[in-house]
Amino acid sequence: MSSSKSPSPPNTLFLSLSFLFPALVIVRIALSTTGLPDILKNDHQLASPLTSFSQLQEGIYLFNHDIDPYSGGTFRHSPLYLALFTTILPTNQKLCSILWTSCDVIGAWALIQTWRQRQNVKDSPRDSLIAATYLLNPYVFLPTLALSTSTFENTLILLAFMFAAKGQKSATLLSIAFLINLSLSSILILPPILLVLITDPYSHLASPRPIAISSLKKTLPLLGEFLVYFAALIFASSIVSGGLSWISQTWGATLTLPDLTPNPGLWWYFFTEMFDHFRSFFLVVFSIHLLIYIAPICIKFQYDPLYAAFLLIGVLGTFKAYPTLSDPGLFLSLISLFPETYPYMNYPVVTALLHVHASLLLPLFHHLWLTTGTGNANFFYASTLVFACANGAALLDCIWSGLRIAIAQVPENYVVVQE
Repeated sequence: MSSSKSPSPPNTLFLSLSFLFPALVIVRIALSTTGLPDILKNDHQLASPLTSFSQLQEGIYLFNHDIDPYSGGTFRHSPLYLALFTTILPTNQKLCSILWTSCDVIGAWALIQTWRQRQNVKDSPRDSLIAATYLLNPYVFLPTLALSTSTFENTLILLAFMFAAKGQKSATLLSIAFLINLSLSSILILPPILLVLITDPYSHLASPRPIAISSLKKTLPLLGEFLVYFAALIFASSIVSGGLSWISQTWGATLTLPDLTPNPGLWWYFFTEMFDHFRSFFLVVFSIHLLIYIAPICIKFQYDPLYAAFLLIGVLGTFKAYPTLSDPGLFLSLISLFPETYPYMNYPVVTALLHVHASLLLPLFHHLWLTTGTGNANFFYASTLVFACANGAALLDCIWSGLRIAIAQVPENYVVVQE
C-alpha cells in the first residue's frame, strides 16, 4: 500500500494542474463550439444506435408531441434521457456541446480524485498527466464532439470509481444504478465495485492477499441498497414512458441486436451474415461470453478490486454489442491509474502501433465503403478486427502485468511460464 506521507516536489516535466487543467478545458470547449459536432454526430464509429444524438433528438421530438418514441422500434435511449432533456437539460446543439464537454471535465476530475485516493495523497505531480490522458484521448473526445451519450456513461463510471475509492457507498451505488439503467452491459463492473467498497482502493498487486470469506457478507446490504436504487429508477423510467415497452427497446436491444448498423465492434457483421436459424443460439453465446469474465477476474484480482473493475471495462470495450470509440478509450485512459504495472508489460509498443494502425484504417475503410462506394462491408469489418486485436492486446498485457508484478525480479536462469 502506498505511503500516506506528503508527495515529493512536483517533477518539472509535469505542468501544474492549476494551469494545465483549465487550459485543457478551454481547448475542449472551443472545439465543441465549432462545426465539428455537425460533421461527426452521425459517424458510426463515434455513435451507435443506443448512443446517437440524432436519435435522441428524434425521441425527444416524439415525446414532446405525445407520441410514444418506443413504438417505432428505432429509439433506444433510456427514458431517463427523455425526462432530463425535456425538463432541465438543453436540447440546443451548441449548449449540448458545452454540456457534453462539461461531462468529460467532470470525468477527468473524478479520474484525478481516484488516482489520489489510490496513492493515498492529497495531490500529486502526476495529476496533470492523469487529466491529459482523458481529456486529450481522441477515442474519448471525438465521441464527445459527436454528442454520443456514451460520454455520460463514461462519466458515471468514473464517478463510481471516485466514490468507491473514497468509501462513499450510497453515492457509488446510485451512480452504478444510473449507469446500468442507461447501459445494461455495464452490469459487469458491479461486482468489483462492491468489493472496492468492502476493502480499499490501494494497490495490492505486488502483495496479493485473499479476501476473507466472512468479509464477502458485507456486500449483501450493499447489493440490497443498489437494488432499491435500481428498482426506483426502473419505476421512474416506466412512469416517464407510460409503461414497460422501453425495456425491450433499450436493454433488449443489447441482448437481441435488432439494429445492425456498422460500428467498431465485432457483433454487427457476424449477425449480418448469420442465418436466422442460428441467430438465437449465437445471441445467447455472445451475451454469456461477456458474463463469463466477471468471476475469474474478480477472483484472481480480489486483493485489488479496482484493478479488476478496470480489466472488466477493457472487456466491455472489446466485446460489447454496440461499442463506440469511447468504450476502449476509457479503458486506455484508466491505464494511467496503474503505473506500477508499466515495467511488467510485455509488448506496449506493439499494442500502441496496433491502435495507430486501426485508427487509420477505421475512418479510411468506412469512407471507402459508405461514402465513395469503392469498398464493401468486408473492408470496414477487417479494420474493426484490427481494432479488436489492438484492444485485446492491451487487455491481455494489462492482465499479465497485473499478475507478473507480484513476482517482481525473476532469478537468473528462471522463466515465468504461468501465474
